[in-house]
Amino acid sequence: MLSPVSFTPSRLIFRHVNRLLVKQHLLRAVHTMDSDPKNSPSTTASEIQTITRNGQEFTEVKEGLARILVPFSAKDAASKKNDVEEQQKVFYNPIQQFNRDLTVLAIKAYSQDALANKQQCFNANRAIKRKRDKSDTAGRRTKKKTVTETVGGNTSATNAAENNEAKESKSAAAPTDAQNGQERELEENPLEDGNGSMDKLPSGNAPDADLPTEKRDTNHVETKQNGQVPRPKFTILDALSATGLRALRYAQELPFVTSVTANDLSPTAVEAIKRNAEHNGVESKVNATSGDARAHMYSLLTHAVADELGKNKDKNNKKGGPEPIKKYDVIDLDPYGTAAIFFDSALNAIRDDGGLLCVTCTDSGVWASTGYPEKTFALYGGAPIKGYYSHEAGLRLILHSLATTAARYGLAIEPLLSLSIDFYARIFVKVRKSPAQVKFLAGKTMVVYSCDQGCGTWETQFLVRNKKVPTKSGKGVFYKYGLSMAPTAQQECKECGSKMHLGGPMYGGPLHSPDFIKKILDDLPNVSDEVYGTKKRIEGMLTTALEEFLLPQEEDKQTSKEDEFAAIDPYPFFFHTSSLAGSMHCICPDEDSFRGALRHLGYRVTRSHCKPGSLKTDAPWSVIWHIMREWVRQKGPVNAEKIKENSPAYALLRLGKKDGIAKEAEDDSVETREVVFDKTLGREKNKGGLVRYQINPRENWGPLTRAKAH
Repeated sequence: MLSPVSFTPSRLIFRHVNRLLVKQHLLRAVHTMDSDPKNSPSTTASEIQTITRNGQEFTEVKEGLARILVPFSAKDAASKKNDVEEQQKVFYNPIQQFNRDLTVLAIKAYSQDALANKQQCFNANRAIKRKRDKSDTAGRRTKKKTVTETVGGNTSATNAAENNEAKESKSAAAPTDAQNGQERELEENPLEDGNGSMDKLPSGNAPDADLPTEKRDTNHVETKQNGQVPRPKFTILDALSATGLRALRYAQELPFVTSVTANDLSPTAVEAIKRNAEHNGVESKVNATSGDARAHMYSLLTHAVADELGKNKDKNNKKGGPEPIKKYDVIDLDPYGTAAIFFDSALNAIRDDGGLLCVTCTDSGVWASTGYPEKTFALYGGAPIKGYYSHEAGLRLILHSLATTAARYGLAIEPLLSLSIDFYARIFVKVRKSPAQVKFLAGKTMVVYSCDQGCGTWETQFLVRNKKVPTKSGKGVFYKYGLSMAPTAQQECKECGSKMHLGGPMYGGPLHSPDFIKKILDDLPNVSDEVYGTKKRIEGMLTTALEEFLLPQEEDKQTSKEDEFAAIDPYPFFFHTSSLAGSMHCICPDEDSFRGALRHLGYRVTRSHCKPGSLKTDAPWSVIWHIMREWVRQKGPVNAEKIKENSPAYALLRLGKKDGIAKEAEDDSVETREVVFDKTLGREKNKGGLVRYQINPRENWGPLTRAKAH
C-alpha cells in the first residue's frame, strides 16, 4: 500500500521512515518474503545509483513490472552515512507486495467471466440490431411494391420493381458486410483467437497482442481504426494511489485493461503518479486525477442520474439503444486505516452487473480487538469479538458493513475471497443489482454469543430465518422470511458457567468462492516468479482458504434457484488446542492427535487461513470438551486439588458441584463415546511444502508509520 507523503514545494519528504528497508528494496527489484536483509552489505552515498529527470535526482524502486522514482538527495545521503533506507522519500512497504501480487492475479481471474459476459452482451445486442435493420428493410420493400401495383396495375411493372429492389438491397448490403466482416467472424468463432485456436485469457506478463479478440461489450467497447478488431473497455480505479505503484502494475501486467484512473488527494502525489507513468511508458493508459476519492466516485453517480433523466444523451444513440456504462469494472480501496468511509461512494461507482470491489482495512486494532468497541460499531455496524478467532470475526464485520451499505441501493455482494493477512484484511467482492438477493441478507446476518472470559466457546444466532417451504402444488419450493427465536444461548456458558458476551451483527455467509480461488490457483503455474515474488505464499494461503469451508452434511433434496442466495456458513470460526488446554490447565494436545480423535468420531476437521495451528470442525462443543477430558484422563492428568472451585476448569473437568452443568441427555450420550487419539488418522497429507502462513521476513516488520503531509 502506498500513501501520499509529506512534501515541500521542491520535493516529497517522508517523515518517520522505516529504518528496516534495505538496499535491494530501494534501488533494485523487491525480493521475495524469504529474503534475508541482515546479510546485505552496507552502502555509502557514492554507491547509490540515481536517475536524473528535469534536473532532479531519483532512485528507482521496482516491483513486478512497475518502477517508481524516489526523490534522492546526495547531501542527505552523506549525512545519513550508511543508512540507505533513510533516503526513502515515499511510503513504500515491501511487506505489502503480497497484497499487490494477489490483487493483480485476482483481477485477472475475475476478468475471465467479466469479459466473457461483455462478449455475450455484445453478440446479443448485435443480433437485435440486425433483426431490427432487417425488419426496416422488409417494410420499405413492401411499401414500394404496393405503390407500383396500384399505379401501374401490371405484373411486369411489379416484377421490375422487385428486381430493382433486390439490386438495391444487394448493393446496400455489400458495404455493410465488408464493414462488419470482422464482427461476423467473431460471431462464428466467439472463442477463437486470431490463429483459430482456443486460447485462455493472457497471463499477467503477456503482451497486449495476446488479448483474445472475442471479448466485446456493446455498452463498453473501444473501437479501433484501420480495420482492427474493437477491444472491450476494462477500466480500473485506484482510488488512493499515492505514487501510483498499483496503477502502474495494473496497466502493465493486465494487458486487457484499457485505462487505469489513479486518484490522490495530494497534488504532489499526482505529479509523482504522472512522472512514474511516463517513466514506465504507460502514460496513455494511466490517468492521474487529483481530488477526494469519494467526490470522484460520487461524480459517476451524478453522470448516471443525468443520463437517466435524458440530460446527457449520446447524439449518436438516437435509436434508443443502451447508453454506455461509465462506471468502473474494478475499484481498489487501499487506504491507511479503515476503508469504511469509502464504501458508499465505491458502491455507487462500481458497475452493478458484477463489478469487482477490492478492499483493504489495516485497522485490525478496531475490527479484531475489543479495545474500541464503540469505534468498531461506528465504522462497521457491529461489535467485535474477543477470542482466538477475532480476525475471522473482523472479516465478517467488514463484509457486514459492505453488504448493508450495498443493500440500501438494491445491490447484493458476493464474497469471492476474504483474507486476514498479517496486520490487515483484504477482501474481494462482486457487486450485482439484485433486489431479490438483497431479501436474503437479514437471514445471513448473525450475532455471536461468546464465552470470552471462560472456555472460549461460542453460539451463533441469525436475525431472520430464510425458510424453504413447498409450493401449493407440491412440485417445488420457495423461500419465506420470518423472525428467529431468541436467544440461542443463555447468560452463562453451558460448558463452564462463565458469562457470555454479545458480538455482531456480522456477515454469516461463506467468506470465499471456491471457483474463484481455483481460477487463481490454476493460473499460478503460468506466472513469472520474478514478477510475482510472493507466488509461493499466495499458493499456500489460497489452498488453505479453499480447504477451510465445510459444507453442511445434510443436503436438502428439494432445490431452488435461490439456494445460492440463502447460503450460510454452518461452521464459522476456529479454535486452537492451546486455548482449550489453557482453559483446563492441562498439557496441550498435538494437532495430529486431536484431529485424529475428531475424525475417529466421524467429524470433519480442517484449518483456517487466519492463524497457524487453527482448527475448524463440524463437531459440537460438547464433543470437543469430551475429547479434552479424555485427553486429560489418558495422556495428561491434572492435579485436581490445585484447581479452584469457581474456575472454568473446575466445571469443564466435571469436578464437584459443577459436574451438573451441561449434563443433558445429549451430553450423556457423548460421554459414553470412545475417544481414540490416532495420529495417523489426524495427519494431514503432504501438499509439497506449501507456505500456508507468514514467516517473519525481517525484524520489527509491520504496517510502518503513516505518512503526513504539510
